Amino acid sequence: MIRRTLKTLSKIAWFIPAFLLWASYPPIGERTDVFFALAPLIWFARNRSPRESFRLWFLNGFLFWAGTLAWMPAIVKNGGPWHLVVLGWGALAAYCALYFGLFGFLSSRIWRKTDGVYWKRLLAIFVAEPVLWAGLELLRSRFMGGFAWNHLGVAAVNSGFGAGASLAGVYLLSAMIVLVNGTFASIAERMLKPWMDARKRVLELGGETLTLDAPAEGEPPRRREGALRYLRSVETVLPFIVVWGVHTAGSDYASFRPDGDSRVLTVALVQRNFPCVFKSAEKNPIEVYEKLLGNAAPFSPDLVVLPESAFCEFSLFGTPRGTATADWMLKTADAKALLAGGSRINADKELFNSAALYGRTSSGLVDEQIYDKVHLVPFGEYIPGDELIPALKKFAPVGSCSRGEPKLLDFNGFKLGVAICFEDTDSQLVRKFAEMGADALVFITNDSWFSRSDETLQHTWQSLARAVETGLPVIRVGNSGVTGVFYPDGRGSWLTGKDGELLIDELGCKVERVAIPPKERREPTPYTRFGDIPLFVLFILTALYGLAPVKFGRAE
Repeated sequence: MIRRTLKTLSKIAWFIPAFLLWASYPPIGERTDVFFALAPLIWFARNRSPRESFRLWFLNGFLFWAGTLAWMPAIVKNGGPWHLVVLGWGALAAYCALYFGLFGFLSSRIWRKTDGVYWKRLLAIFVAEPVLWAGLELLRSRFMGGFAWNHLGVAAVNSGFGAGASLAGVYLLSAMIVLVNGTFASIAERMLKPWMDARKRVLELGGETLTLDAPAEGEPPRRREGALRYLRSVETVLPFIVVWGVHTAGSDYASFRPDGDSRVLTVALVQRNFPCVFKSAEKNPIEVYEKLLGNAAPFSPDLVVLPESAFCEFSLFGTPRGTATADWMLKTADAKALLAGGSRINADKELFNSAALYGRTSSGLVDEQIYDKVHLVPFGEYIPGDELIPALKKFAPVGSCSRGEPKLLDFNGFKLGVAICFEDTDSQLVRKFAEMGADALVFITNDSWFSRSDETLQHTWQSLARAVETGLPVIRVGNSGVTGVFYPDGRGSWLTGKDGELLIDELGCKVERVAIPPKERREPTPYTRFGDIPLFVLFILTALYGLAPVKFGRAE
């Protein structure tokens, strides 16, 4: 009875990594858990078959993603059919868990090719495992519309160790975290080795039982590790030296040094917290905006920023009524320019989720610049395949939107890169804005779909990584979400209530002076210059090596 109970508990213990990883992100937010949460699973992949490894990694991944995405049912109260929402929740969790399973499968195959050779072991620890994980995160961020959410490196950025993202994006941080987890797995492996050597570990192979202590029939004798015993410390010490080196090298780019020559942009961030589009406004928006914008008027801001969909309460962009609304808001806030989210319909009757920048010309008229959202949300803003089958467009919750092109909005010499909602998770798109010469990034979102849930904080964690990657300040306004300004060095200033807590799901207005160093003193970050190509090449080579047939078939 006791033995059976202990055996059951030992099986349950293999799912502790999923809990620790989930606890690393909001709502708990124990950021440092990511540095050791995956160590047991990495040890498992090194010592078990690829099939077993895939199964355990997938199950842990599913539990992690099911818990992480537990905010999805919040959309039910905003009109989403509960059965479809629950189905989508489970399907997305299973899809993301596949990347966990692939990592377990590929890393296990690679470890079975080390064949006891020490230099191959070091390559597996320092190259294969970190590159595989980071590459799979990159693949998840790009494939089928991409779901770039809760990378391991995001927790590092929000714990103050995000400087390395300026070198190769948040993916480099994820790779470093896997390297640290692998180090803890190596330490555990050395501690458990005497106990493991005392047991006979067997592997089923073609109906025969093969002990891993002896070569299979026809297999040449395996070479013993040639490294001296004390060289094992390389696996323990060197990873932390590498992590320290990456953080130090990235700090030069992630630091933010405004000086006397820096330009200052006075920005008013207005958090209206209107209901999502499936509901009518509970209050007269004119009265609400009059009060909020009036609070900013004493500061005469250079720029007023409203969240995504703000103009949907008034009019479409590109219409006389929209221009009149912008004129009224500019006068009410005594501002020089206004940036807000909304929608527009072009001459071809195409619908766009857009952001508009309004500013006064020398003649006193209001000028309008439009940015159309590039990275649309699948099954939200469009249905995959709706261009081939137009009938699918009617199933898009907010209407089937068309894609725009990356562009900057120019205000009084300031070039702004604007990301709408889910776009702030797209490192490739935001990097493009920096490459095009953006002085600052403006993220506007409508989190009222998931109001009063953990999605709002998780979403904010993603966007902070973009500031570090590009070396640019980020201005963020979240409807029913988090509003504030944060910088590449991790500093931030948030809209808070009287109790000092983040002002989420409540009305608020904040005026911030954003310092922007001149371009001649701003060096593009390595990630801005080189992007994801180096990682992609390394990942493809590593994955192909992992998928290649294994000699003597010991991995099957």
